[in-house]
Amino acid sequence: MDGERRPAPGPPAQGLLADEHLVLWTLCSVLLPVFITFWCSLQRSRRQLHRRDIFRKSKHGWRDTDLFSQPTYCCVCAQHILQGAFCDCCGLRVDEGCLKKADKRFQCKEIMLKSDTRALDAMPHHWIRGNVPLCSYCVLCRQQCGTQPKLCDYRCVWCQKTVHDECMKNSLRNEKCDFGEFKSLIIPPSYITAVNQMRKNKKTDYEVLASKFGQQWTPLIILANSRSGTNMGEGLLGEFRILLNPVQVFDVTKTPPIKALQICTLLPCYSARVLVCGGDGTVGWVLDAVDEMKIKGQEKYIPQVAVLPLGTGNDLSNTLGWGAGYAGEIPVAQVLRNVMEADGIKLDRWKVQVTNKGYYSLRKPKEFTMNNYFSVGPDALMALNFHVHREKAPSLFSSRILNKAVYLFYGTKDCLVQECKDLNKKVELELDGERVELPNLEGIIVLNIGYWGGGCRLWEGMGDETYPLARHDDGLLEVVGVYGSFHCAQIQVKLANPFRIGQAHTVRVADLEVLHDADAGGRRAVGPGALHCHHNSQDPCFDALFLRRTDRR
Repeated sequence: MDGERRPAPGPPAQGLLADEHLVLWTLCSVLLPVFITFWCSLQRSRRQLHRRDIFRKSKHGWRDTDLFSQPTYCCVCAQHILQGAFCDCCGLRVDEGCLKKADKRFQCKEIMLKSDTRALDAMPHHWIRGNVPLCSYCVLCRQQCGTQPKLCDYRCVWCQKTVHDECMKNSLRNEKCDFGEFKSLIIPPSYITAVNQMRKNKKTDYEVLASKFGQQWTPLIILANSRSGTNMGEGLLGEFRILLNPVQVFDVTKTPPIKALQICTLLPCYSARVLVCGGDGTVGWVLDAVDEMKIKGQEKYIPQVAVLPLGTGNDLSNTLGWGAGYAGEIPVAQVLRNVMEADGIKLDRWKVQVTNKGYYSLRKPKEFTMNNYFSVGPDALMALNFHVHREKAPSLFSSRILNKAVYLFYGTKDCLVQECKDLNKKVELELDGERVELPNLEGIIVLNIGYWGGGCRLWEGMGDETYPLARHDDGLLEVVGVYGSFHCAQIQVKLANPFRIGQAHTVRVADLEVLHDADAGGRRAVGPGALHCHHNSQDPCFDALFLRRTDRR
């Protein structure tokens, strides 16, 4: 055994060197992608800063994009591009290197004319070459435009007419623009110029000025919440600017409704319409601005209101026939057609007074305005909890699906905790001054409209029982009770009926221990005290004027 030879061990340096090579290659494989990603993001941020500097100084409404949604050609160099910038007012599309040239070469939409030398009915076309909409047809030869794989054909940024290159040379170069299909909704640049001239001369007779556009002229103001509907509002703003005059389109997160609605005072009396793109909270914000117009004595300029639902609940929009939620299923042009065809209706609005106990009656009651409904109980508590958390982190609540999941979480929590148990022992309910004996309830809901809780027709329930007819303009409130969060869920899926308490002109909820009050668009915790809801019948202007979609009754 001792005489056997053992193999000589290899040099230890070779094994150590192999390990070092392995570590080195591992580090390179990990760090190299990180370095490339960091370098690309740095270059991208520099390009974004450069573009933002151009955007800030430009007269165009440039927006950058990483991928165009359809085959696109640069309006300057005519090359095919996948990414670049586009103007959300006139529709120009260019690559990054041609931004400055496009700024100098092409004029954007004029929101007003530089002089009043041109007549109101003599607006020339404003042609933009290339990138015409898909399935567009030439107004002369009726053949499809934009079929060639290059920058070709023209589109007018006002009337949206499209024409072939050859047809343009023949007859359309000097034709006057009639503003196309949506001329009854557009505020022409010449009108803004004429209004400014009249104001300099201290004249306000806009009726004579507007008579040249005919009685069918009902200008439309767009008030969009860019944070609503998974931030869909931002894209809608651009689409409306392309179809209308950009001066008519407002982002309410940047321009509050009370300021935006002052443009109605430059229009003929009772002619303006407003399309609110947002949820029930945004609609309530606009209606509050309308109330301020009434206080200022501007009743004759108050517009009729239509709704494009972008929020989570959208119960008011559902009631008015505009649907439970807009996700781009119909083009914006069709939305404008629906507004043109809509009928005017009235919506009851209600004063809600909250009086707190104590303070020796020295504190004035708080007053709120109710448009949709208010409730006391588990659904109000869910709405309050959701509202508090959304105020803390708004960016986390930009998705409708996520918002509904949060509501589900709080509803499940209340099923287990039952914070509103034995509500009938804590409150007194009066309808038109008469006290109502309540069963063992956990919630009371007072309705002004037909929909509640994101699309549920609460007053109707399962539809297997007879019940009084309910309307949103009859001066009556519908009062129902629920037995808990689980009962609310059953009503939502039509497995149960609510406890219908009755209809009334006035509702009073008194002797509250803690009141979780929720109206669509606003949630608050009040109490102990009393809550009184009544209709201001002495002021008919208090009610809101809405537009109801005619093809969805």
